[in-house]
Amino acid sequence: TYVKEIVGVLKDVTGLDLKQAEDLVDGTQNLDGFLYASSILKTFAVSLSKISNDLRLMSSGPQTGIGDINLPVRQAGSSIMPGKVNPVIPEVVSQVAFAVCGNDTTVTMAVEAGQLELNAFEPVIFYKLFESLRALKGAIYTLRVNCIDGITANKELLLEEVEQCVGLVTALAPHIGYEKSSKIAHKAQESGKTVREIVLEEKLLGEDELDRILDFKKMITPGILEEDKLEEK
Repeated sequence: TYVKEIVGVLKDVTGLDLKQAEDLVDGTQNLDGFLYASSILKTFAVSLSKISNDLRLMSSGPQTGIGDINLPVRQAGSSIMPGKVNPVIPEVVSQVAFAVCGNDTTVTMAVEAGQLELNAFEPVIFYKLFESLRALKGAIYTLRVNCIDGITANKELLLEEVEQCVGLVTALAPHIGYEKSSKIAHKAQESGKTVREIVLEEKLLGEDELDRILDFKKMITPGILEEDKLEEK
């Protein structure tokens, strides 16, 4: 009776959709369910750290880095370089991820160390799982509130970099041909002029048509442009 009723009672007490293990022998011998939960937390932590790494890289600068975005200033400056602002929030999140990965290793070894029906290492499993949950909850909050919500884009710099990109000739190839596009690319690299400037100077396309072709927002939209579909018809 106890075995049949306890799960329902626990569901009422916790409010969780708890279910009894299908194989009670396996459920007694093995703690792999906790390892599965820990691996999910580790995977999430790694993804969160990857996002943080991208933010640090995209905000690097201002002179020698990428500098696509600006992270909110959360400290007075670097301890060794006056005026330098470190990406402390993404760094904190990555450190939390490192700790969660370490906790997962601890859970892994504790699950492995069980013998037959005796699993003496459950305390450290539970401790590390709850530690990871609490740390990730805090990391997610601080990343959103103290970093992501305040990110701004360096629009002028980004626009300048796009205009200077020689790769724009790829969009021109269907309209002026591969050979002319290739010559424009070489000329842009040698002269320092933009693809747009060279095309207009050589009167290969009109300004309105060139603006339509080099519409940056449409260029990154998957699929065929509606204008191109109409032209094909």
